[in-house]
Amino acid sequence: MDRVELADFLRRRRESLRPGDVGLPPGARRRAPGLRREEVAALAAMSADYYTRLEQRRGPQPSEQMLASLARALRLSGDERDYLFRLAGHHAPDRVTAATHVAPALLRVLDRLDDTPALILSNLGETLVQNRLAAALFGDKSGYTGLARSDVYRWFTDPAERLLYPEDDRDRQSRALVANLRAAYGAMGARSRAGELVRALEKASGEFAGLWARHEVARRFADHKTLIHPELGPIEVDCQVLFTEDQSQALLVLTPPPRSAGEEKLRLLAVLGHERFPAG
Repeated sequence: MDRVELADFLRRRRESLRPGDVGLPPGARRRAPGLRREEVAALAAMSADYYTRLEQRRGPQPSEQMLASLARALRLSGDERDYLFRLAGHHAPDRVTAATHVAPALLRVLDRLDDTPALILSNLGETLVQNRLAAALFGDKSGYTGLARSDVYRWFTDPAERLLYPEDDRDRQSRALVANLRAAYGAMGARSRAGELVRALEKASGEFAGLWARHEVARRFADHKTLIHPELGPIEVDCQVLFTEDQSQALLVLTPPPRSAGEEKLRLLAVLGHERFPAG
């Protein structure tokens, strides 16, 4: 671990950012350029004291998970992310596997979306980051680990995952998820995490095995869908998707038709958040 270079790199990257670059309001007049240390710490979900010690060349070696959070908070490119890992004494993440480092270009768009649900997915259906409204609509996906991080895996192994969709739309969703996974499998290979996911699902779900045998391949998202919220009921939304150039990540934006019931429900959801109405 090169504490001197790591501290200097973190400080310079922090000073190069502005609040608007990461979706924060400008706030009061700032004495120093860039973000404050506590702002970076909050974005990376770490304590301000821990981050300050890193910049002061006296912090402990960060874990790979902590470095990934810092790379996301500082909006680092892939090359910058790899450099950060090496300065901290870790091997750079393998870029052949599914990407977990969020593309900065997609993050910049997501930062500006606070009035409609939006989330960034990996090519394995892992929710890499979601805004407040997406978490209220889909649930907080940050707690999943292992294969369960993939919405494909949860769809075929956890019946509760399907409650978000009307019953007559679940077959279409099943086919779309498998077709997306087939595209990722073709790009990543049988020995990748995509291959691991396929082998686990073939054993766990006869439905998946049957759909996998069809060899349908597509990066497929419905243009219009209905989602079922446990408190607000059906919410109709239009779906727009923005891919990275290599299609390893996708920004999914859900917008209700103007002056629709869905628009009213999303406004209420913005207030309700994760709260639930009392029984009765």
